Amino acid sequence: MQSAIFFALQHNCGQMEKTPSSCQNEEKKGKMKRTIIKDWKTRLSYFLQNSSTSTKTKSNKKGKQHTYFRPSPEEAQLWSEAFDELLANKYGLAAFRAFLKSEFCEENIDFWLACEDFKKIKSPQKLISKAKKIYNDFIEKEAPKEINIDFQTKNMIAQNIQEATRTCFSAAQKRVYSLMENNAYPRFLESEFYQELCKKSQITREPQGT
Repeated sequence: MQSAIFFALQHNCGQMEKTPSSCQNEEKKGKMKRTIIKDWKTRLSYFLQNSSTSTKTKSNKKGKQHTYFRPSPEEAQLWSEAFDELLANKYGLAAFRAFLKSEFCEENIDFWLACEDFKKIKSPQKLISKAKKIYNDFIEKEAPKEINIDFQTKNMIAQNIQEATRTCFSAAQKRVYSLMENNAYPRFLESEFYQELCKKSQITREPQGT
């Protein structure tokens, strides 16, 4: 699996004629991506574990470890039918986030997930607190994970978070969803990593994380 991910992300300077300077640039990019690839499996397992902690812990009081499996080719192929199919699958979501991280734009999926959690909050006090955190992390100018949305939407959010409701990020979330669906999602489906998951020759499942 690591080799499949490696080939999916690696840039090969030898595939075409390039100037020495362009090859050096490609080598720098390659080093950056190899750093990401090195801990890809660890991050994927960590994401899967944290995504299910709240539900799994309640049903398993004996402290047994949980194992998450690589999807079957049939399961992976379902992700290509709709973007929602990918996001609804824990392994698929984690794989997509790792793919976005390799493209240095994981802030989009992080914001979308934060909005999904935000909409589940019932306490008005917690709603306001969480709204301000999302604004500070993703919306305000030069935020650590600033997302690409228009100025008007940013202004509207800045006004709405003072009396936050579950819908104050709806416009921005739809915008980010559309960006991912129309840009990153098609590239993910074309990646060698995803194509490898869909191969019918896969017989056994590989456990991912505990």
